[in-house]
Amino acid sequence: FHTPMYFFLSNLSLVDICFTSTTVPKMLVNIQTQSKVISYEGCITQIYFFILFSVLDDFLLTVMAYDRFVAICHPLHYTSIINPRLCGLLVLASWIVSALISMLESIMVLSLSFCADLEIPHFTCELNQMIKLACSDTFVNNLVMYFAAVLLGGVPLAGILYSYSKIISCLRGMSSAQGKYKAFSTCASHLSVVSLFYSTSLGVYLSSAATHSSHSSVVASVMYTVVTPMLNPFIYSLRN
Repeated sequence: FHTPMYFFLSNLSLVDICFTSTTVPKMLVNIQTQSKVISYEGCITQIYFFILFSVLDDFLLTVMAYDRFVAICHPLHYTSIINPRLCGLLVLASWIVSALISMLESIMVLSLSFCADLEIPHFTCELNQMIKLACSDTFVNNLVMYFAAVLLGGVPLAGILYSYSKIISCLRGMSSAQGKYKAFSTCASHLSVVSLFYSTSLGVYLSSAATHSSHSSVVASVMYTVVTPMLNPFIYSLRN
C-alpha cells in the first residue's frame, strides 16, 4: 500500500529541492557579495522555473490526495486502481502541464517592454512584480495571470477537498475507533503539507494585494519559497 505513496513523495521531494534552488542560491550570492543585480535573461529563467515547480507542487499534492482517497475508501481495489502505469501517467501529466503553463507565462513576459535599470521590490523575480514594472500595456498579461491563478489554485484545491470529504464520509462509517485513527493517521502528513502550502501561497498574494509594503510581501514570499519546502521533509520524516 505504501509504494505509490512513496513514489509520489519522492517526486514531491525532488520538486521541493528544485523549487528552492530557483531562488535560494541567488539570494545567498546576493547576501555574500552585497550585490542585488540580476540580468534580464536570468530573471526570465527564474520566473519560468519558479512557476514550473510551484504548479508541480500543487498538482502532486492533488494526486497524493487522490491516492489517500482510494487507499481509505476503496482498499480492496487499491492495487488495481493505483497501479504503476497510472502513477507514472499522473506524474508525467503534471510535469507536461506545468511546463506548458510556465512557458506560456514566460513568453508573455518576454513580449513586454521594460525601461532601463529597473528595481524589483523583492528578493526574487516574481511574475506579478515584473508585470507591474512593464512600460507597455499589461492587460492581457494580467488577465492570463489571474485566470491561471484561479484555475491552478481552485481546481486542485477542489479536488483535494472533494477527496477528503469522501475520506471523512468513509471514516464516519467505520465502527472501530482504532480503525478510524489508523486510517486518518495516514492522511495527517499530507494534510499538514497541504495546509502549509495553501496558507503560505495565499498569504503571498493577499499581502501583495492588500498592502503596498514590500517588506510584508517579502516575508510572506520567504515563508512560501524557503520555509514550506524545508518543513515538508521534516513533516513526512516524523510521520515515518
